[in-house]
This record gives sequence, C-alpha cells and structure tokens, in this order.
Amino acid sequence: MSLRTFRKKEKLTKTQLSDLTSISMRTIDDYETGKRDINGAKIKTLLKLCKALSCRLEDILTDEETLELLQEVEKPH
Repeated sequence: MSLRTFRKKEKLTKTQLSDLTSISMRTIDDYETGKRDINGAKIKTLLKLCKALSCRLEDILTDEETLELLQEVEKPH
C-alpha cells in the first residue's frame, strides 16, 4: 500500500500527519505524489510515519531490494 492509502485509512489529513510526525506537509505531499522517493527517506522519518500510521516499514516502502533486505534483517538468527 502507499503512504496515502495508510494516511486515509487512519482518517488523517496531510496537515494532521505533519503535526503528528514533525515532518513538513510538503515533504509528506512529495512522498505521496512521487516527487520524492520514500525509499530514500531517513530511517527516523520512516519510523515516525509508521508510528503515526500504525503500520510497518514494509507497508510503506516500495523498493524491492530494500524490502528484501528488510526481510533478511528481520529473520531470527
């Protein structure tokens, strides 16, 4: 799913999400419209978004290589 989908699922406006995360509304809009690649966001930014949207990293990331690496890291040792 996309960031926009999760935001709408939580019934949040971009402004509300911005207030919850301290991420500018413009940045959120850029991630949602694809002007900025969410896969290149800082981990701190991604975690703030996940916390506010009650989702996991793999729910908002779209890059296959990043998703595969995330799965590898989450595997028990």
